[in-house]
Amino acid sequence: MKFHSLFVCKSCSAVLDHEEADDRAEGNQLLLKLLETQKNNFAYSTLNIEPVGCFWSCVKKYSCAVSFVCPQKYTYHFVDLTEENITELLEFSLLYQESQDGYVLPPKLPGKLRSHLLVRIPPTPEAIA
Repeated sequence: MKFHSLFVCKSCSAVLDHEEADDRAEGNQLLLKLLETQKNNFAYSTLNIEPVGCFWSCVKKYSCAVSFVCPQKYTYHFVDLTEENITELLEFSLLYQESQDGYVLPPKLPGKLRSHLLVRIPPTPEAIA
């Protein structure tokens, strides 16, 4: 079984305007809180929801960011998320976990999640023993 993580930005500390950073951080904290409520849901029990400091996505004005990460799988980085995207993120997590290499066809991205995808990073090659 592979270890799947959902990293959730918990701040917008890279934004220079502190008032704007505070507003965005509130959105990040709400997103994190709503995602963490799913920890006891059996369907998402293999997904490690992990708060992280700052992705620096907000430098380019993209707030409320998350990344789906798993060894030898694609990494997906979504931005500008709201509580309305929670269900879509959880649906995507199931598709991601079921996929052998983490690749999820763009038309299969739930709801409006495709418009929030900033980058999909290919998996790193396995180390040669």
